[in-house]
Amino acid sequence: MTGQSATGAHDDSGVAPEDWWVFRGPSELPPPPPWRRFPAGRGSTDPGDADPGNAGGPSGAVRPASGRPLDAPYLLERNEISVVNAALHLHRPLLVTGRPGAGKSSLARAVAEELGLGDVLRWSVNSRSTLQDALYRYDAVGRLRETSLRREREGRNGSARRPRARRAAAASDIGQYLRLGPLGSALAADRPRVLLVDELDKADIDLPNDLLVVLEEGEFEIPELARLPEHQQDVQVLLSGSRERVTVHRGVVRCTHFPIVIMTSNGERDFPPAFMRRCVRLDLPEPTGDRLRKIIEHNLGHQALAAAEDLIEIFHQRSKTQTLATDQLLAAVHLRLSGADLTKEELLAAVLHRLDDPMAP
Repeated sequence: MTGQSATGAHDDSGVAPEDWWVFRGPSELPPPPPWRRFPAGRGSTDPGDADPGNAGGPSGAVRPASGRPLDAPYLLERNEISVVNAALHLHRPLLVTGRPGAGKSSLARAVAEELGLGDVLRWSVNSRSTLQDALYRYDAVGRLRETSLRREREGRNGSARRPRARRAAAASDIGQYLRLGPLGSALAADRPRVLLVDELDKADIDLPNDLLVVLEEGEFEIPELARLPEHQQDVQVLLSGSRERVTVHRGVVRCTHFPIVIMTSNGERDFPPAFMRRCVRLDLPEPTGDRLRKIIEHNLGHQALAAAEDLIEIFHQRSKTQTLATDQLLAAVHLRLSGADLTKEELLAAVLHRLDDPMAP
């Protein structure tokens, strides 16, 4: 190691190379980059929602009605804001496409904060995801175990409860073993909620159409509750990510306030025409040089621009043939400002590597 950064930026900022070496023995951890600082007391919003790819501040930043700026204002052009408003007026899902790191996921958080709708309900989709994962989960094994333990305790205590009474008591507690998923919670809530369906293009081929049916009908059935006897029509179940409960009548969850559904896609697959017909589509464009500078200035300060120009140019050139994410550029600039003891080549190899083929040079 040479003890000198790629540009010598640490000499100007007063950061000695020794201060950068954290992994060498007992040492305090450095402060995180701005986009990796998680607010205390946050609810169910996922850390990934703080995506820096579309943060940054000129006109077009989404702001609450109160005029108080968001912690990380979301940068949108006027035509993009119009598309979001179209989805809100139509009460249709918004399908957001764009390159990785373009800020697709963070749009859901910006909308929730702008409209004062609380934490984002997030469903991260993968190839194994099923619709039921998003609707509800039933812990049948836990309920069976608890029922067996209850019977053992009653036997030791000499309880003479009749079988019918025991079955009624067991059926009445079924709600303790049911929890609605993010989609189920969004439909069951007594107020509009924001639901983020993240990376839908990773799903099984049938999942988009299965999802479409529930969103079109605005309801779904929980068979475990629908089979209960007539005198147990109302069951209290937990919502996703909270201790709040809602009442499910006769096993059917019905939507009274259609949620704001924001679905993201990296463009890795095509969706069925019937699905696309019912969505409002927003394509986030490739970031221009000016947009990247605004993002860097917002996250790292105006002084960061001087150290970022050559990295912005490299990012643009590589983006023509490679898949890169905006937060990779931010990470490279942050490391340079921190006095990273890396040559430019080492810095680029560490954080500005291509995403479509990680093993390629």
